[in-house]
Amino acid sequence: MRGGGIFGGAEAAAASRSRPQQRRGGWWTQQRQQVVKRRERWLVALGIALHAVYMLSIFDIYFKTPIVHGMDPVPQRISPPAKRLVLFVADGLRADKFFEQESEGKFRAPFLRSVIKDWGRWGVSHARPPTESRPGHVSIIAGFYEDPSAVTKGWKANPVEFDSVFNQSRHTIAFGSPDIVPIFCSNLPHSTWSSYHPDFQDFATDASFLDHWSFDQFRSLVNRSYDDPKLRKLLLQDKLVIFLHLLGCDTNGHAHRPYSSIYLNNVKVVDQIAEGVYNLMESYFKDNQTAYIFTADHGMSDKGSHGDGHPSNTDTPLVAWGAGIKYPRRLIPSSQSDDGFRFVDDHKHDMPTPIEWGLTGIERIDVNQADIAPLMATLVGLPCPVNSVGNLPLSYLRLSEAEEVEAALANAKQILNQFLCKSQLKQSNSLWFKQFKPLANYSYVLSQIEDLIAARDYKAAMKLSQILRSLSLSGLHYFQTYDWLMLMTTVTLGYVGWMVNLILHVLQSYTSFPRNDLWKKNQAFPLGITEQQVYLGGCLLMALFFIMLFLENSPPLYHVYVSMTIFLWTRIFCNYQFLKELWRELCSRTFSSNIKLLTIFVVAIFVLEFLVASFFERKLYTWCFLIVGLLAAIFVLIFIPGKLFLATYVWVACWFISIFTLMPAEIPDNNHLVTASGALIILIGMASRWFDLSSDRDKFWSYIGQFKEQKSCLFLVQALLVALSSAMVWLSTSHRAQKKGLLLVHQLINWSITGISIVLPLFSPTSLLSRLTSIFLGFAPPFLLLSIGYEAIFYSALALVLMGWTLVERANLYMTKDKGSSLHIGNLENSITGSHGERCLQLSDLRIPLIFPFLMAALLIFKLFIPFMLVICVFSAITKLIRVSRLGCYFLVILFSDVMTIHFFFLVRNTGSWMEIGNSISHFGIMSAQVVFILILFALTNIYTKDIEIPSLRLSSRKAM
Repeated sequence: MRGGGIFGGAEAAAASRSRPQQRRGGWWTQQRQQVVKRRERWLVALGIALHAVYMLSIFDIYFKTPIVHGMDPVPQRISPPAKRLVLFVADGLRADKFFEQESEGKFRAPFLRSVIKDWGRWGVSHARPPTESRPGHVSIIAGFYEDPSAVTKGWKANPVEFDSVFNQSRHTIAFGSPDIVPIFCSNLPHSTWSSYHPDFQDFATDASFLDHWSFDQFRSLVNRSYDDPKLRKLLLQDKLVIFLHLLGCDTNGHAHRPYSSIYLNNVKVVDQIAEGVYNLMESYFKDNQTAYIFTADHGMSDKGSHGDGHPSNTDTPLVAWGAGIKYPRRLIPSSQSDDGFRFVDDHKHDMPTPIEWGLTGIERIDVNQADIAPLMATLVGLPCPVNSVGNLPLSYLRLSEAEEVEAALANAKQILNQFLCKSQLKQSNSLWFKQFKPLANYSYVLSQIEDLIAARDYKAAMKLSQILRSLSLSGLHYFQTYDWLMLMTTVTLGYVGWMVNLILHVLQSYTSFPRNDLWKKNQAFPLGITEQQVYLGGCLLMALFFIMLFLENSPPLYHVYVSMTIFLWTRIFCNYQFLKELWRELCSRTFSSNIKLLTIFVVAIFVLEFLVASFFERKLYTWCFLIVGLLAAIFVLIFIPGKLFLATYVWVACWFISIFTLMPAEIPDNNHLVTASGALIILIGMASRWFDLSSDRDKFWSYIGQFKEQKSCLFLVQALLVALSSAMVWLSTSHRAQKKGLLLVHQLINWSITGISIVLPLFSPTSLLSRLTSIFLGFAPPFLLLSIGYEAIFYSALALVLMGWTLVERANLYMTKDKGSSLHIGNLENSITGSHGERCLQLSDLRIPLIFPFLMAALLIFKLFIPFMLVICVFSAITKLIRVSRLGCYFLVILFSDVMTIHFFFLVRNTGSWMEIGNSISHFGIMSAQVVFILILFALTNIYTKDIEIPSLRLSSRKAM
C-alpha cells in the first residue's frame, strides 16, 4: 500500500528516503524553509484580509434596511370615522399585570376595564423582538418592525428616515420621554411637543410622576386654548393626533421589578390618566368624534428587563374605544382549534383568555403591533404610513361592509406600492432581472377587485384584497433577500477556497507527501497552459465580474467579495499538478485506507458541529467531558499497562471540569471559593513538582520531566505569590463589603503581584513539566485577583485537564515507541523536516489542532484571557513533545475554525432581541477573528514556551533499556 504524510504510513516512506536526504546536505532544506516562510507570511496576510472582508459581508446580506422611498401615499376612499385620535403608550406595561385582578378581587385599571366591558374593543398586541422602546414605538406609530441596519447605529436610532402616522396627520401633539418623542416630532413642522429633562428619570424613586408630567402638560395646553384663539383653532381641526408617552411603568419595572407594589400602583396611575384625558377631551369637544387607543410598546420580564421574545415581553394590552370603534361583543366560552396562524412573536391565533383576567365572556381581538398604525390612520382618514407592513384589524372598526372593503384595499395598495418601488429599483440595476412571479399580473388583480366592489360582491373583493396584501408582503421579502443567493454563494466559495489553500499548503510544507514536482517553477497544465496564463485567466474573469457588478451599480464591497473568491480559486488551479498527484495517491490506496481517511474527516466535522452547537447549549460540554474522560482512561489502561493512577487521574480531571458548564453563566460572588482556589493551585503545583523530581525513576515520566538539576526557590516564590494574591482577594472583598474604597497601597500590591508573577516563568527550568507548572503558577495570581466566584476553581480544573491531555499524548507516543521498537524511533527522528527538530505531519496528528479548537471554543464561554494563554502554552508544549510544527498545526486550527465560521455565517440573525442578534454576530466575528487572535496568542505564549526542551527519543529509549 502506498501512503505517506498526512495520509498515514509515513514512517516507512520517511525511512526509505532518510539516507538520500541526509547525503543531499542542508542547502536544499534551507532553501525550502525560506520558501515556506515566505509563503506563510503571505498566507497569514491573505487570511487576515479575507476574514476582515468576509466579516463585513453579513452587513450587506443580513442588515440591509427594508425601507424604501418614493412611494405615493394611498388616500382613504371612505369618510373618516373620527376627527381626532388620542394614543396612550404605557411604556413597559405587560398584559397580564394590566388585565389581572388584585388579591382583594378588585382590578388595577377600573376605567379601562369598564371600557372593555361596555363601549370598546380589546385584545393583546403582540410585539416582535427586539422588545425595546424605540422599535416598539416605531412599530406602533410607523407600522414596521426594527430596521436591521440599526445595528450600524448601535441600536440607538433608525438610520433611515421613515414615514409615520404623525407625518400624515394635519397636526400632532406629543408629550413624554426625551428618548421617544423627539424620534417622531423633532423634524416634524406640523407638531407641538415637549419632553422632560433626561435627569427626571430617577430609578431610585417612584417614576409614576413622569406619567403625571405628560398628562399635566396636555391639560395645560388644553386650558391655554380657551384664551388662545390660534391654539383653539389648531385643536378643533380634523386629522389631529395626540400622543402621550407614559414612561413610569418601564422605569419602575427596571428599578423595582413588575411584581413590586410600585409597578402595580403605576398601572393604576396610567388608568387614571386615561380616564382624565377622556373626560378632558369629551368635555372640551363635546362632539363624540374622538377615538382613543391605549397600548404598550413592550412588556417586562420578572427580572425587570425586556428585549427578548418571552411572552412577558411581547404581550402588551390593547384597548380601543370612541368614534369609529365597535362595541363589545359577548361570547359563549368554547374551545377553539389552532388555525395555523401565528403572530410575529410566534404565538397562536385565538389563544384562550386566562381565567384570572375575568374577560372570557368578551370577544378578544389580538393584533400584531404593527397593525395599530393602519388602524389609527383609518380612524382619522389618513393614508397609511408608506413604510407600514401592518394589517388593518377590521374587527376593531365600526364600518359598513363596503367601507371595510375600501379600507382593506387601501391597506393592500399601500404595501403593494412598496413592493413595486423595490421591484423597479432592482430591475433598473439588474442585467438579468427575475421578477416576483405571483405579482406579475398585479394590475389585473386590482382591476378585478374594483369590478367586484362595483358589483357589490364585497366578500370576494375582501378575499382578493387580503390575498394581494399577503403576496405583496412576500414580494417585499423576495426583494429584500434578492442578492442573498449570489452573496452567500460567493462568500461560501471564498471560505472553501481559503480552506483548500490551507490544506494544500500543509500538505506541501508539513507532510512527507512526495515533493518531486512541488518546487518546480513551471508546472504541467492540460492543453499546454502555463501558470502565467492561469493567472491571466483569473484576472480576465475578475474583470468580467467587475464590469457586470459596475453595470448593476453594486456596492464596492461586492467587487471585493468576488475578486477575493476568484483569486483564491485561481491559486488552487495553479496547483493543478500537485492536485493531480494527490488524486493519484488517493486512487492508489486500498479501499479500507480511504474509508479510514473518510471516517476521520467525518469525525472531525462532527466535533466541529458539536462545538457550534455548544455556543447555544453550554451543557453539552458536560456530557462531552464525561465521555472523553471515560474513553481516555480506557485508552491508557489498555495501551499503557500498570498506569492505573494515570488512567484514574485523566478520568477524574475530565469529570471535575464537566461540572462548570452546569453552573450559572452569571457568576455569583463567593469570596471563600476564590480563597480556597489559591490553596488548591498551590497543592497542584506541589504535586506537579513532586512528579517532576521523581520522573527519572520511571521511563514513562522521564520524557516529560526534568533532565537537569533545578532549584526550589523559584517554586517557593511563585507559591508565595499565589497565597498572597488569595489574601489580597479576601482583603479587597472585605473593604468592598464595608463600602470602602480600595487603598492605594493595596492597588500597588495587586499590580506588583501581577507584574512579577507573569515574568517568573521565564526563569523556570526548560523541561516540559517544569515549565508548564511554572506557567500555571505564574498566571494564577492575576487570575485570582480578577475572580469573584467559582471561575477561580475552574482555573485549577482546566490546568488538570490540560495536564491530562499532555499525559495522554505522552501515552500515545509511548505506545507507538513500544510498538515500533528502536527502529521506529530512528525512523521518527529521520522524518524530521523542520529546523527545530520537527517531523512530518501525519493523519493521526489531526487530533492535536482539533482538540485545540475544542478547548478554545469551550473557553469562549468563560470569556477569560488567561486560560487562553494556558491552553496555548500546553498546545505548544505538546507540539514539541510529539515533534510536529506548531505553525503547521496553526494552519490546521484555522482550517477547523473556518468550518465553524461557515456554519456561523449561515446562523447570523437579523430578527430577535438585540442580544440574540448581537450574539449571532459575535459568534461569527469571533470565529472569523481566530486567524489573528490565535496568531497573537501564539506570539505571546512563545515567550514562555520557546526554550522548552524535549530529550532525544533515542536517549529516552536507552534510559528505558
